[in-house]
Amino acid sequence: MNDLDGTCSIFACDLRNLLCSEIDTPEDLAVISSRIREIESRTVYIGFSTGILHGGHINIIRKARRLGRLIIGVLSDEAVAGYKRFPLVSFADRKAMFENIAGVYRVVEQKTLSYRENLERYKPDIFVHGDDWRTGFQKPIRDEAASILASYGGRLVEYPYSKDDRYAELEAHTRADLAMPDIRRGRLRKLLGIKNFVTAMEAHDGLTGLIVENEKVYQDGGAKQFDAMWVSSLCDSTAKGKPDIELVDMTSRFRTIEDIIEVTTKPIIFDGDTGGRPEHFTYTVRTLERLGVSMIIIEDKTGLKKNSLFGTEVAQVQESIENFSEKIRAGKKAQKTRDFMICARIESLILERGLDDALSRAFAFVSAGADAVMMHSRRKDPAEIFAFLEKFRERDKVTPIVLVPTTYNTVTEEEFRVRGANVIIYANHLMRAAVPAVQKAARNILEHHRSSECDKDLMPFSEIIRLIPAPEENT
Repeated sequence: MNDLDGTCSIFACDLRNLLCSEIDTPEDLAVISSRIREIESRTVYIGFSTGILHGGHINIIRKARRLGRLIIGVLSDEAVAGYKRFPLVSFADRKAMFENIAGVYRVVEQKTLSYRENLERYKPDIFVHGDDWRTGFQKPIRDEAASILASYGGRLVEYPYSKDDRYAELEAHTRADLAMPDIRRGRLRKLLGIKNFVTAMEAHDGLTGLIVENEKVYQDGGAKQFDAMWVSSLCDSTAKGKPDIELVDMTSRFRTIEDIIEVTTKPIIFDGDTGGRPEHFTYTVRTLERLGVSMIIIEDKTGLKKNSLFGTEVAQVQESIENFSEKIRAGKKAQKTRDFMICARIESLILERGLDDALSRAFAFVSAGADAVMMHSRRKDPAEIFAFLEKFRERDKVTPIVLVPTTYNTVTEEEFRVRGANVIIYANHLMRAAVPAVQKAARNILEHHRSSECDKDLMPFSEIIRLIPAPEENT
């Protein structure tokens, strides 16, 4: 039937109950009529994450609605963002799109990639899916669905997955749209609205940007990936072999952003150091907006920048609340869109000035227009960070809080989330991973006077170049 369906004007009225009987008496007719009513009252469930309908979708919807009253589950924005990519079309619009398809009985929200909640709630007689999930990361989801269906007598019907070059072109166009500055710029704010919690990984060039863009881990039938990229002044300076003292000028740093933006789509958070003078900061804001950057984070220090890892070991001067607030107001006044975000990074705990000073600054900077606050600490014990989260959330339950848990790294993302944090940045991990590997390879070649011994630690270049999209994939 899979082969014939859609090719000939033949379709199944019933697949397993074998509705094929000889009718010789009124009693036979009554039995068959009863079974036909049962078939007509059957419910069929199918789930979708797409925001663009193509022929393959319409084909499987047509097949599914022949089997009974069709219920379509539309994945929530949060589920789509975690599983595939940022949804260009909102859940409300995607739901309305399916509601306007003839023959659809009902459209409901599916909150997760797993079908468990909706299968247990609606108990459809038939569950329809493409056959592409029989292997790969979705197999555990299939096994779970099959088990739930078996528990109440439901059936799984799978149709061949539609493969067409035209569908791949649609996906490529979608990725191209996501990379455009006007769409990319607003994605971080929208993600916070959808998920209320995002993670960002450091990227310092196009290749590390591609790694952050594409790396996924599949767990429990779902996908885990980074939501955004962090362009760090520390890593940008280090990659250029220069100290982290704002020595690398903004023109050079903008070039790093352009290298990353050219090959990726995810939102970018930019490390703006102190932001410089207010007059300079306004130009930085406008340039970042044009590039499509989502957020700049500036720290409330002044004078020659010293890395926060030094703490009180070197002389560092914290900017006054008044002056830093004025810089924030200047930046907000300069920006041209509502999408761009300015985050105030507070160094009070780094400089051991206490929680009260940190809170006073946080509330003042939010009043000055900061879209988010970042609280920094170099202690391994997260107690002072937890205390800040608790006290800040007592007065402000809305403003996003950014954390960089480089030192207090035993705390899980879920622990941060339940305590009120919204953005977790892994600030320098790809750089720290790269340097030991590069040093080891160089030392190995020096010791053995050839490269054979270090090959076992190296990725073949044939695999590396597969990380880089072909020219047509960028269009």
